[in-house]
Amino acid sequence: MIDLKGSWVTEGSSGFAVSIEVGEHLYSKKSAFQQIDVYDTPFCGRLLVLDGVVQLTEFDEFAYQEMLTHIPMFSHPAPRRALVIGGGDGGVLREIARHQCVEEIDICEIDEEVINAARKFIPSTACGFDDPRVKIHIADGSVFVKERRDFYDVIIVDSTDPIGPGESLFNEKFYHAMKAALRGDGIITSQSESVFLHPKIVSRLVSVTKKLFPVYGYFLIIVPTYPSGNIGACIGSSVYDIRNPAREPDADMLAALKYYTADVHRAAFKLPGFAEKLIAGL
Repeated sequence: MIDLKGSWVTEGSSGFAVSIEVGEHLYSKKSAFQQIDVYDTPFCGRLLVLDGVVQLTEFDEFAYQEMLTHIPMFSHPAPRRALVIGGGDGGVLREIARHQCVEEIDICEIDEEVINAARKFIPSTACGFDDPRVKIHIADGSVFVKERRDFYDVIIVDSTDPIGPGESLFNEKFYHAMKAALRGDGIITSQSESVFLHPKIVSRLVSVTKKLFPVYGYFLIIVPTYPSGNIGACIGSSVYDIRNPAREPDADMLAALKYYTADVHRAAFKLPGFAEKLIAGL
């Protein structure tokens, strides 16, 4: 939940909190699904908050967007069709579009008002919607994937926390539907919370991924403005070695990236001891 006191926004979770100094409150709207707020901040640029939970700041959004996108995308040797579920800020789209081999990019976002807010106030991420390969679908992602069987090379779930509109994206039925929507050598990746703050959620999602994919893992991303300063993602593949990239960024792309490199890709799967034990115990 958000506690707005004076000029600071504080997000608390699991007995832990992070505070961000804010300036102008640029936007506030209650959509059919959630409360949407955008702030301007003196240090972190624009700040997007959904139902009291920090989604991104312009200061460090690149860390989350690049890693959630490029680890699955570079794990696949030639992805042509990609699907983003959630991701209404457009940042994951922006990163997928860097891959010239991709021919079609679908995004399924349940709340069109998030897209509208991002386009108006956060163009640094919403520019992802401008790529001509992008097709926008306003729908429930857990329903949408059931209509696309054996279709995608990569599916990326950029969801909110497992409450409210994002809740349906954290259950086993949804993961089965995603696998059915993949081509035989496809890869899924899903936002899977912090191993520090939410070990039970991480354990459950890794367990589900392990059931469905012979190659699976959980990787860490450093994001300073998230509670505990990190978040993670589950990834699954039936074919590819997701811990080692099948391709690497060319010189131009590497110059444009701020976080992802092939070495960081490999290192992200090197977890602290307690996390290794948590996942090994499944």
